[in-house]
Amino acid sequence: MDFDSCGRRRHRKESLQSIYSCSIEGWFQVSVSDKFQKSNMSWIREGELSFIERLSANILKAGPMPKHVAFIMDGNRRYARKRHVERQEGHTQGFQKLAETLRWCLNLNIREVTVYAFSIENFKRSKEEVEGLMELARQKFRKLLEEQENLEKHGVCIRVLGDLALLPLDLQQLIAQAVVATRTHNKCFLNVCFAYTSRYEITNAVKEMAWGVEQGLIKSSDVSDSLLSKCLYSSSSPDPDLLIRTSGEVRLSDFLLWQTSYSCLVFQSVLWPEYSFWNLCEAILQYQLNYQSLQRAQEQHLEEQALQQLEADRHCVAELLQQRENETVIDGQGRKELLLGYTLDREERVRGFLDALQNKRDDFFNNLTSQAVLA
Repeated sequence: MDFDSCGRRRHRKESLQSIYSCSIEGWFQVSVSDKFQKSNMSWIREGELSFIERLSANILKAGPMPKHVAFIMDGNRRYARKRHVERQEGHTQGFQKLAETLRWCLNLNIREVTVYAFSIENFKRSKEEVEGLMELARQKFRKLLEEQENLEKHGVCIRVLGDLALLPLDLQQLIAQAVVATRTHNKCFLNVCFAYTSRYEITNAVKEMAWGVEQGLIKSSDVSDSLLSKCLYSSSSPDPDLLIRTSGEVRLSDFLLWQTSYSCLVFQSVLWPEYSFWNLCEAILQYQLNYQSLQRAQEQHLEEQALQQLEADRHCVAELLQQRENETVIDGQGRKELLLGYTLDREERVRGFLDALQNKRDDFFNNLTSQAVLA
């Protein structure tokens, strides 16, 4: 029978994970309260990992590492109840943990992080809590604007994904200033989903494609799941390799539903403000254990997507040939040339549409920034 170092039975596949988790949790405990006391509310904490953290990180980095990790930062309110403090304090501690987690990710060479900061559904909470969250967001984005030198040093690009029009105007302007100030940074990326749900995002992407058709930028036949992906708020980012949800809940809560179809999903029982470096290592280990199957699924999806697009292009070319039925019959080589020409034209149309869509989004942020300067 196979046992781990804590005396627990385990399956062969789970042996490495069990030894790892038991050892690090049993021997090296991190004091959350000490870290909170030392925090200066910065978005990105300075500082290196401890010796044992560096050792563990180097062992992990010998295997395949996720390049993009998404977090559902759940458990702030339960943490507040557990500690007998106000809800707002729970949210504040949650932000502290985000700053700490970003430092761990930098040290693990994870260059893109997406976080679920505020769902559109959260507007249904009490007026007091919503106003408190809006004020917390104001404080954090003001702090971010004060930290531009630090963000430039690390090359951090901040993106905010969601329907910002649902937010108070002054908060929209602060967010826009942060986005515009860091948009040229390209070493690492923080995507903050704020006033966001995935269904809203997908609906908006469909509306953007309809706008493109109405404007004559694309044809209705150009619409595809691949194009929809490029119309999402997250279109500038690769899909997450790993999605982590804390607090023990095992649902996605309308977060990145489209983007995580082929991601590793890890649900952990720890409350977000109590999240530790070792919890993150455990999630990465889960990703590594499932890496091969995830890669196969992603590759198969890309192949199927390419075949679907080829079939769609062939169908459009066939319709064009039917319209030319009274013209000279085209042989096999002529059909291939016609298909190639159609494909190139479609790709050019799509590029023009996506450029126009990006310009529209850039103008939205630029206009908000200009309003903030004039205010």
